[in-house]
Amino acid sequence: MIRLKIIHNLLLIILLLSSFLITNCFATKFNQKSYANTAFLIRLDGAINPGRAEFFLRALKEAQIEKASCLIVELDTPGGLLVSLRKMVKAILSSSIPVIVYVYPPGARAASAGALLCISAHIAAMAPGTNIGACHPVTLFGSLPKHSTMAQKLENDLVAWAKSIAAREGRNTKWVEEAIKNSISTTDKIALRKHVIDIIAPDLDYLLKHINKKIITIRDKKITLHTYPYKLKTLTPNISEQILSLISEPNIAYVLLMIALVGLYFEFAHPGAILPGTVGAISLLLSLFAMQALPISVTGLLLIIFAAILFVLELFITSHGVLTIFGIISLFLGSIFLFPGGKTGVGISGSVLYPTFIFITISVIIITYLATKASLLRPKTGKDAIIGKIGFIQKLINDDEAMVFVHGELWKARLDKKAQKGEKVLVKDIKDMLLIVEVIKKHEEE
Repeated sequence: MIRLKIIHNLLLIILLLSSFLITNCFATKFNQKSYANTAFLIRLDGAINPGRAEFFLRALKEAQIEKASCLIVELDTPGGLLVSLRKMVKAILSSSIPVIVYVYPPGARAASAGALLCISAHIAAMAPGTNIGACHPVTLFGSLPKHSTMAQKLENDLVAWAKSIAAREGRNTKWVEEAIKNSISTTDKIALRKHVIDIIAPDLDYLLKHINKKIITIRDKKITLHTYPYKLKTLTPNISEQILSLISEPNIAYVLLMIALVGLYFEFAHPGAILPGTVGAISLLLSLFAMQALPISVTGLLLIIFAAILFVLELFITSHGVLTIFGIISLFLGSIFLFPGGKTGVGISGSVLYPTFIFITISVIIITYLATKASLLRPKTGKDAIIGKIGFIQKLINDDEAMVFVHGELWKARLDKKAQKGEKVLVKDIKDMLLIVEVIKKHEEE
C-alpha cells in the first residue's frame, strides 16, 4: 500500500513537471515567434547627417536587443555626410539582424550617400517611380576640381569602399563605380534589372510578403528571413536627435559658434547686458553639441579660442589695436581649418564663411571701440573725482585754512597763500579729508 502511494506521488510529480516544461516550451516558442515577427520601422527623410545617423544607430541597437525580424529604413534623401554614412554602414555590416533599406514613397530618391546606404543593406528595395544614384563625392565647398590630386584620392577611396560593400551583398559593382565617377542616376526598373536592388515594392506589406523565406547572408552566415506575417513597431527620433539633425549641418554649427563668440564677448566687455551673454552661452552649447558629432580640426578650434582670448586681452592691455588685428587673423585661419573638407567631405560653404567672418569682425571692432570709449569716459569717484576741480572760498577760517565749495560739496581746505572770500581755488591733492588747494588770483585767470 505504501509502495503504491509512493509510486502515485512520483507519477504525479513527473506529470506536473512535464506539464510545466511543455507549457514553458510553448510559451518560449510563442515569445520567440512574437519577437521573430516584429519588424522595426524608421523613416529617414532628408540629408544624412549626425542626427539621423544617431537615430539609425539607436533604432538598430533596440531592434537587435529585442531580436526583431528586421529593421526597415524608409529612405528619401538627397545625400549627406560621408562620415555619418560610414558609421551607418559599419553598423549594418556588424548587425545581427537583417537591415532593409526601402526607397519610399513613390517619387522619393536615394541619391549620393543614400544610394551607398541602400547598396549596403541586406535587402535593397525601391518603390515604383523612385530613383537611385548620383554618388560623386562633393564637399560643402562644392565639387573639387576633377583632376586635382585631392579629388582623385577622395573618389578612388570612395569607389574602392563602395565596390567592396556592393560585392559583399552580390550587387553590381560596375554600376556603383559609374554612379560615383560619372554621377549616373537610375530608375527603379533599371536598378532591378542591373542587380543594384533586390525588389520593387509598391508598399511595405508587399515588400515583407515577397521577401519572406528569402535566404541572405549576415556575418558570413546564411539565414532565412521570416518577415510575414509581421507586427510593426515604428520608432521616431527623440528630442536630442531632432536637435542634432537640425544643427549638425557644418554651416549652422559654425554660425552658432560665431554667435557664441560675439555674444559672450559683448557680455564680457559690457557686464550686466544679460541678453547677449545668454544667447551666446546657448549658442556655444548647441555648437559644441553639433561638433561632437562632426569631424572638426583641433587646430582650427584652438585658433578660434586663441582669437577670443586676444579680443578679451584687448580690453585690458593698451595695444592700440594690435591684439585685435592678430585676433582677427587667428579667427580667419581657425574658420578655414575648423572643418577639414578635403579629407572628410565636410566643410563650411564659402557663401556662409566669408559673410559671417566679415560680420563677426565688424561686430568685434565695434564692441571693442565701445568698451574702450566707455572705460575712458567712466565717471571717477573718490580722490580722483575731486583732484583738478575748481571751486571757490566760501568762508575763511584763518590765513592758511578756509571752507571751499567744490564738486557740489563743502570742504575744509589748506590754502597755499592768503586769499579772500569768493576767490577761486584749484584742488591739487587731498589728505585726511583736507583739501590742498591753490588760490587762483584774478590776474592769473586772465
